[in-house]
Amino acid sequence: MKKLLNDLYDYHNMKIYQFDEGFKFSIDSILLAEMVRFHKSDNNLLDLCTGNAVVPLILSTKTTLPIYGVELQPDIYELAKESVVINKKDDQITLICDNIMNFNDYFPGNNFNIVTCNPPYFKYHDQHFLNKEPLKQIARHEVAICLEEIIKIASGALKDKGNFYLVHIPERMQETFYYMEMHHLRVKDLYFVYPKKGEKAFLVLFRAIKRGNLGLKVHEPIFLDTLSTYQGLFEGE
Repeated sequence: MKKLLNDLYDYHNMKIYQFDEGFKFSIDSILLAEMVRFHKSDNNLLDLCTGNAVVPLILSTKTTLPIYGVELQPDIYELAKESVVINKKDDQITLICDNIMNFNDYFPGNNFNIVTCNPPYFKYHDQHFLNKEPLKQIARHEVAICLEEIIKIASGALKDKGNFYLVHIPERMQETFYYMEMHHLRVKDLYFVYPKKGEKAFLVLFRAIKRGNLGLKVHEPIFLDTLSTYQGLFEGE
């Protein structure tokens, strides 16, 4: 596969390395990063299933907090490292190449204020969506980890009252709510994302608080065709 150097949307002239035939970053990662809110008491951030470090790179334009990313696939991890270096963010972003199931080998529990994740969306046995290209297959399908495991790890990584930001597909909302509650994460904000009015939602954005109180806010729908920029989309929410 050929390595490409692309613009990272319009974030401060940032660049990102991607494979021409590999899994490329998309709107879901941008929206996930844009949704994150920071507080003065925050001191670190963890991105699970970090891929080629799209979310950490975008977040590094919004905060000076130390950012950690965990990516399973060595080839994608190497791309992410190159992207971090070329954007001169290697003093802020630390990347780890491993399965996030091994989280405790690197960090103590209850350690992070913020955890983000853009996970594989499809169950491995869902052959309709199964991609034959190995890099894409692991990025899109729960080959190495499943939704419940991701939510459990996120909860274990967070301090009490820490925030978990997740993007997923509407078809798996019931599971997401179920596993969040099971692992002490209470969903507080919910956004549905549509290509345009009259079409079905294709993404859902979640913000959950570890051991948070009851109270869920469903926000105004996001219609992508009406947006001139994604930056500042969630400000004031």
